[in-house]
Amino acid sequence: MYDVQLKIEDSIVHLIGNSKLILIHSSLSSMGFVQGGAESVVEALKSLSKRGITVMMPALSYRSVTRLSPIFDHEKTPSNVGAISEAFRRSRGVVRSVHPTHSVCAMGPLAEELTADHHMDRTPVGLYSPFRKLVERDGLVLFIGCGLRPNTLMHGVEEIVEPPYLFGPEVEYTIVFRGRPEYRRSYLTHDFKGYVQRYDRIASLLGEEDLWKGRVLEAETFVLRAGALWSAALEELRRDEFAFVDRE
Repeated sequence: MYDVQLKIEDSIVHLIGNSKLILIHSSLSSMGFVQGGAESVVEALKSLSKRGITVMMPALSYRSVTRLSPIFDHEKTPSNVGAISEAFRRSRGVVRSVHPTHSVCAMGPLAEELTADHHMDRTPVGLYSPFRKLVERDGLVLFIGCGLRPNTLMHGVEEIVEPPYLFGPEVEYTIVFRGRPEYRRSYLTHDFKGYVQRYDRIASLLGEEDLWKGRVLEAETFVLRAGALWSAALEELRRDEFAFVDRE
């Protein structure tokens, strides 16, 4: 099992070079057989944090925290974006930002700082979110075996342009903390009703210095510079507000 963890760690280090901040989207099944499953991948990510690399993963919960069930338990609400994300969320030493549907988990030197202010946003990927801080620090986004479509960072660009498909109704959620008083707060939600996200189109707008690929075990892995992605996507969305969606 240790050999698998070491291979994952070395592959990621090779792909990211000197970067000290990464956000990871992932698919466990795309990596082939991984002895120890998602927990082995998380152990490799822990090793990255020991090298001084801050690792973030989305811990989105929009499937379980809804208008009909508007309760977000900071400690217990699971991530609905894959086995690795959920194993990472449960791992000791990982901190989680406070947002009912679009929280982020992080481990490493910058983890507390990056996740601390998300509760101040009223939208999923607002000014205080870890996603926006990733851009400000010009971190990297890794897509391990999942292609370029599941790109939560793109929502932040959309929130600036506000295309007509983006926002749904405002919802009041209950936020629950262990050992602290729960409270209620209203958030503006994302909608996308009638549209399919096509964030893979960002590839055509980036050069080799801002988008490259390799492999983590058997998984084709893309690496994007967050700042370059943000700038290119913002320019394109201002030109065409439907640039990154198709009609369903």
